[in-house]
Amino acid sequence: MVAPFLGACTNLERELQNGHIFLADYEALQGVPANTINGKQQYIAAPMCLLWKNPQDKLVPIAIQLSQTPGKNVPIFLPSDSEYDWLLAKIWVRSADFQVHEADAHLLRTHLLAEVFSIATTRQLPMGHPVYKLIIPHLRYTLEINTFARTKLLGPGGFFDQASVTGNGGVPVILKKAMAEVTYSSLCLPDDINGRAMEHVPNYLYRDDGMKIWEAVESFVSNIINYYYTSDVMVKEDPELQAWVAEIFMEGFLNNKSSEVPSFLATKDSVIKYLTMVIFRCSAQHAAVNTAQFDFYSWMPNGPTTMKSPPPSTKGVTTMETILEALPDVSSTTGGINSVWVLSNEPMDKRRLGYYPDERFTEKTPQEFIKKFQYQLSEISKCIQERNKTMHLPYIYLDPSEIENSVSI
Repeated sequence: MVAPFLGACTNLERELQNGHIFLADYEALQGVPANTINGKQQYIAAPMCLLWKNPQDKLVPIAIQLSQTPGKNVPIFLPSDSEYDWLLAKIWVRSADFQVHEADAHLLRTHLLAEVFSIATTRQLPMGHPVYKLIIPHLRYTLEINTFARTKLLGPGGFFDQASVTGNGGVPVILKKAMAEVTYSSLCLPDDINGRAMEHVPNYLYRDDGMKIWEAVESFVSNIINYYYTSDVMVKEDPELQAWVAEIFMEGFLNNKSSEVPSFLATKDSVIKYLTMVIFRCSAQHAAVNTAQFDFYSWMPNGPTTMKSPPPSTKGVTTMETILEALPDVSSTTGGINSVWVLSNEPMDKRRLGYYPDERFTEKTPQEFIKKFQYQLSEISKCIQERNKTMHLPYIYLDPSEIENSVSI
């Protein structure tokens, strides 16, 4: 099926062996109940989209199946199909991506995890503890914004109920499935990139910029931890640190040992990696999944919040009229655009990554570490801004000067 799109000098098996084939799989949407909006039934799909890294170093879709289960009423859509068949199939993938992005990548893996970190920090770490001083700036406003989200976005009558196919009960189903798939490696950027075989994909700017920030955060955390902990024994025998990590594992990750999330930290290196993960999740990762939403979702067909018609079961019948009939109605569209506009705007009293106006570390050496961290981030920012000058579509979302210290919107 896909051979014609790969060129005469290769085939699917060879491209698989070369690591050029990728799969965007939205299995998390399988069995999720679909919402009813303004009295009309809405529709959801759990598609699979096959992508190919072509000789021009671009990831392009080469096959789309709009169900997890193949069958005679589940066609595989191809670029060679009619213009409108292929267009509608891609729109369905983008709608699925919107649902998974909001519930899993955005809500679960930044907002809700940051809330777990925040509550455990308040309960288990004294204000004088170096780990408390290190991470508390990265938890600013998180409980407030999550409380707001529960009422205005996720609660009864909120955005998801009014404008999204996953409203009225769908979001908790996705969250439960997604939570079962969360692993420690997926929360740590270097491990996540390797685990998804994305380390060599060209023009992957989330990876390129994110790794620079991860390494800067890791260096900063390493300096602080090695200053206050002179041995691994000190780590093992720190009851407050261990209580903090244990509570996060128990309450946040539900004692799921298969996640490989630590419940005990035995070495300085393990503390450094864990704290780097926490700070990155609450700052850069949230910026990566949040700040771009209006730019990419304000063009509604690029991320429909819902679909009014079921997925096509045959080829050759789709027209522009049937596509327009499938897209969200005006109220759902405006609700979605309004929501992503609000979410993409950081608070007025923004505190960018690495800047800590509330002085907590009073010793000279940690203060020097902070200055070094700020310098590293400023250099990363300069590099990103220079690169963006040459790009038709700049990637600005992981510029440290634009990253908020915490999940605050």
